[in-house]
Amino acid sequence: MLNKKDFLKYASTLAFPIMLQNLIGTLVNIADTVMLGYVSQTAMSASSLANQYTFILFCLYYGMATGTSVLCAQYWGKGDKKTVEKILGLAERISLIISLIFFVISFTMPTAIMKIFTNSPETIAAGSEYLKVISFSFVFMGFSQIFMSALRSIGKIMLPSVTYIVSLCVNVFCNATFIFGLFGLPKLGVTGVALGTVIARISEVLICLIYSLRSSDVRFRIKYFFAKSDILLQDFIKIATPAVINDVVWSFANSAFAAILGHIGDDMVAANAVAVMVVNIGAIACRGFANATTIIVSQELGKDRIDTAREYGKRMLRITFIVSLIGCAVILAIRPMILDFYRDKLTETAIYYLGIFIIMTTWRFVGEGINTCLICGCFRGGGDARFGMIVDTIFMWLVAVPLTFLAAYVFKLPPVWVYFVMTLDEFEKMPVVFIHYFRNKWLTNITRDFE
Repeated sequence: MLNKKDFLKYASTLAFPIMLQNLIGTLVNIADTVMLGYVSQTAMSASSLANQYTFILFCLYYGMATGTSVLCAQYWGKGDKKTVEKILGLAERISLIISLIFFVISFTMPTAIMKIFTNSPETIAAGSEYLKVISFSFVFMGFSQIFMSALRSIGKIMLPSVTYIVSLCVNVFCNATFIFGLFGLPKLGVTGVALGTVIARISEVLICLIYSLRSSDVRFRIKYFFAKSDILLQDFIKIATPAVINDVVWSFANSAFAAILGHIGDDMVAANAVAVMVVNIGAIACRGFANATTIIVSQELGKDRIDTAREYGKRMLRITFIVSLIGCAVILAIRPMILDFYRDKLTETAIYYLGIFIIMTTWRFVGEGINTCLICGCFRGGGDARFGMIVDTIFMWLVAVPLTFLAAYVFKLPPVWVYFVMTLDEFEKMPVVFIHYFRNKWLTNITRDFE
């Protein structure tokens, strides 16, 4: 077992590249939001609401990536490279099927999707254009997300970082080109942002394929993409399905929150879009360490070191909590600058909401960081994805969403208080999460012996 100093160094080498990847992902969203701010508030709101649909798909990918990461990490810890590649091929096949389903729905019914989140005709029209174009990115996004999760799980963290950097540069360049009509091209507004995302996702897949062809470690192999393995499929489903359901339930709940805010008014939507963007900056380090927890716990369990895995999980929880408090300080420090930047881009009411929302989101992400470290890091890394599915389903849909709905439409509280009720969701489930953590029943070595 590593001493605390060496462990912190080891955890940081895993977490920092993940932080960089999260930062780049956040910067992509920031670039979209900032550039669309120069188009109109309607364009920014439309993009934000349309992305609630893609967020559901992203959560599906995240759940599948979790199953991929946990299984790959445990088998890599065991020293079984061949099985790691089989898991990658299996996961890529499943992601392709899901991507095609989401593509068909968003490409053929974009207006129906937008009407779920808002009743503003202008926002619906702009969001529908955005959805039709961005749907072409789904297949590419699914492939790259799964491939890079497999690499991270075995400690190969450089390629995902490089890939996201390239993707960010491509995205920003294309956004600027299509939004402002550079190089003689027409100004496409919100559609241009979607097109830029599609091109960026294609670049990610190209980098992954080039790496795979040249890699001596884990590679994407066509024969494993089509190969059948009932045992691995059962294990993957056992880990990935609860994780997918968990993330989808969580994403649907967040979409329900967005729908509630969307029907209150565009000022709420615009303010929330910026507030979420800001809190994601502060949460980057916190989520980086939480995600690294999955890899650390899984690899130790693959080596059949249960006591070490338990101790490392405890250390990662402490680190995540401390880093989350630092993230709060960062958010509060940049709050005045954010308000000044958007003062001439949002309405006076939206700016008022934004100033309060930024403060409220700080305590929410502290709770999110702790729960993510435990549910997505420790529990899933230990092979227990089922608990998170159950606790999120119960608390999000039987507590958090109903309370927010009641606050908005039954008690008709002021918009700021509706938002306050919404930010309590992470703390409502935290006591149950800690009880499960201290029982230590989530530590399991799920690897098998293959010939």
